[in-house]
Amino acid sequence: MKKIGILFGQENTFPQAFIDRVNQKIEAEGIKDIMAEAVLIETVEQGRSDEYAVIIDRISQDVPFYRAFLKNAAITGTAVINNPFWWSADEKFFNNALAEKVGVPVPKTFILPSSQRPPDTDENSFRNMKYPFNWDKMFDTVGFPAYMKPHDGGGWKSVYRVENPEDLWKKHGETEHLVMMLQEEIDFKEYFRCYVLGTNNVHIMQYEPRNPHHLRYVLDGDPVDQKILDTVHEYCIRLNKALGYDFNTVEFAVKDGIPYAIDFCNPAPDADINSVGADNFEWIVENAANMAIEKAKQYKKGQMNLTWGSFVTDQIAPKAPKVAAKAPAKKVAVKKAPVKKVVAKKVPAKKKSIKK
Repeated sequence: MKKIGILFGQENTFPQAFIDRVNQKIEAEGIKDIMAEAVLIETVEQGRSDEYAVIIDRISQDVPFYRAFLKNAAITGTAVINNPFWWSADEKFFNNALAEKVGVPVPKTFILPSSQRPPDTDENSFRNMKYPFNWDKMFDTVGFPAYMKPHDGGGWKSVYRVENPEDLWKKHGETEHLVMMLQEEIDFKEYFRCYVLGTNNVHIMQYEPRNPHHLRYVLDGDPVDQKILDTVHEYCIRLNKALGYDFNTVEFAVKDGIPYAIDFCNPAPDADINSVGADNFEWIVENAANMAIEKAKQYKKGQMNLTWGSFVTDQIAPKAPKVAAKAPAKKVAVKKAPVKKVVAKKVPAKKKSIKK
């Protein structure tokens, strides 16, 4: 039996809807060897975890025990969505740099040292830092107002709008050990939040991040230029193929007709019907179920079944094909032509005349 599991925490609407939809679909298709359920963990032994063919991860970012469990499951063959190894390495500041590499516009961004020293460090731990830091260069590049946010955060936690240097330093002091980014503000006309499944299945939603959380998904927004929507769609695929995420949301702020990727590291994105709305909820449940069933069908026991982005796969040089050793050249016997014996003809001697 190929099990599809979902690992979740406090959310209530998406997990059960996902389980029900998968089981309805496999029953309708007459599939006998696939089923979906909530993941149940009794023990976790190293190298022993082949109970699930597929696991949808919705919570391991908050529970380190679950992240360890998922890595162990992945190495035994479970297709974990999203890849727990990449998710552990991923963060927003790096993603901005990656976006530039794949040709997706992003706001100008700098990373800031934490306002407080990390535990078990002292002034000698920072001898490679130039003092004072070149704040003026950052301020001149980014401008004000600007945004300050954790370089590896999510869920709009610890996000600040800063009006000037004094405001920044005051708010930066509140962040303690967090490593923050200082980012250019994009004064947007349109804003989109997009579900992306399987790296290339895109659902674009108009979004207003300045509204209260339950009112952010715009139902009756102004018409949007199709060219902008096509660009957003293309950028979603470009980013997710580079990142290798099977389940993500990507956010874009549009200024002067240019979509800027603002936030595209959301491997456990909001899928609650009470915030995303009924239509968007239906899309994510239906398409997540289809993706999980397809992953289960493709599952091969005993091998890694994870998705890796092109950023990783492009760094792995293909192995040069083995060249078969050449057989030693056969010696070709060359027949020598028989040597003809040349018989020298005797020339008769001339008779000498004798004078008498």
